[in-house]
Amino acid sequence: MTPKQIERIYTKIKKIRAALAAEKRKFGCYDDSRGMRYIPLQLFVKIEDYKGGLVYLRWFKKNFPDDIGFPDFLFEWTLILFKNGKLKDAEQKAIETYFSNSYLFDKFFGREIIPIEKYEYSNVSTTEFMQYFTYSSEQVEFADFSAWLMEYENSERFQMKKEKFIEINK
Repeated sequence: MTPKQIERIYTKIKKIRAALAAEKRKFGCYDDSRGMRYIPLQLFVKIEDYKGGLVYLRWFKKNFPDDIGFPDFLFEWTLILFKNGKLKDAEQKAIETYFSNSYLFDKFFGREIIPIEKYEYSNVSTTEFMQYFTYSSEQVEFADFSAWLMEYENSERFQMKKEKFIEINK
């Protein structure tokens, strides 16, 4: 990515943050029905500014404490926590990511997606979501994250939580 492209992305992030700030000034709270608050994290990942992403997440958590996010947003959150060395937090966010879409890690690792016999309560179909989820373990910039996530996903702690989640949702 060229410096000019990175500069454009930073400009886009600033515009989004300014629009959200204007909303708060105007209404006294955030009324982000357009979902603009989710876009900056994707942009921080795109330009590999994980420190900036972490700063954004602190702001997000403070201003949207009840927002559970979308699966791809939670995935990006996990990635940013990992890239900043916050492994315990990344483990917790990986579990939340799995709970929000139990097929996302399969998609990320390029595994065949086999439907699990459980209640699916998403407002976006799994097939529809998987079409626009573009992250892959094959991406060079995610090599360390992919190795960590694979190891964590195979850990006994993750497997126990996964099994319990599936059991509850049957």
